[in-house]
Amino acid sequence: MKKKAVYQLNQSQKMMVFVLSMSLYGLATLFTELIPSINLGVIEFSVEYFAFIPLTLAILFDPLSAALGAATGEVIFSEIMLGQFGGLGEVEKFILFSLGIYVAGMLVRDPLNRRQVAIASITGIAIHQLLAAVVDILKVSFAIEEFEAVAGLPQSVIFVEMLSAVNDILFSGILFCLLPTVYLVPRLYGKIEPLLGIKKRTPELRPTLSDVLGLKGIVIGFGLLFFAIGAEFLSNTGFSLIEFEASWAESPVAILVGIIVGILFVVILIKGIMSRQGTPGGMPND
Repeated sequence: MKKKAVYQLNQSQKMMVFVLSMSLYGLATLFTELIPSINLGVIEFSVEYFAFIPLTLAILFDPLSAALGAATGEVIFSEIMLGQFGGLGEVEKFILFSLGIYVAGMLVRDPLNRRQVAIASITGIAIHQLLAAVVDILKVSFAIEEFEAVAGLPQSVIFVEMLSAVNDILFSGILFCLLPTVYLVPRLYGKIEPLLGIKKRTPELRPTLSDVLGLKGIVIGFGLLFFAIGAEFLSNTGFSLIEFEASWAESPVAILVGIIVGILFVVILIKGIMSRQGTPGGMPND
């Protein structure tokens, strides 16, 4: 029986998606640093991230390249460029965020189906936020980190962490992830691919649900989760690895310089992509 063809990109195309996701999302994280949070009692409304950028790229192109690129961009732009790096403390978010974006990109078979895009988007954000809450709960449960109670809320780490996760899912997840992704994906589908010299992902060449939620995928997912938990535990016990913080870290000047450098990088990248217009796209394997 002939094996079903699956949409694939060559290495240069995957690298292009990686760099595009890294630069665009990395630049976006710098802008989130300038947006103040709003507190209404015990509830905090803040812009956690503009995840619609990697979500859109993951759905339209290669999910893994877009996910890893976005996570890398956050580390480079909002950490290293701002004069700080948490070492092992960055591993948890890198893995969990990448995992959420990757799963979201794999779940969508038809980019023109807004319902599929919406479900995948909120699922990807929920994976990141809920798993991050689980890691925080485990740190307190194993006495790795002290529980910081919030006035007006029950003295329960599970309640506090889950409330925070649900708040981020419903606020940042819907306003700055789901809605922009649902708007952008159908409009960009079939239009942005030729600019990158990439063939669009058709529903017939999409992976099946078993490819995403199969035994192999579940085992790999849990393996990454345990690795993230272990790295976070080591980080909180004082074990450091290439960790630093400059005196000017997160200063307004550092953020401004980072934004200017990021914009220049994105402009150069887009010009380079435009020069590739007409390059033959990635064809699916037989």
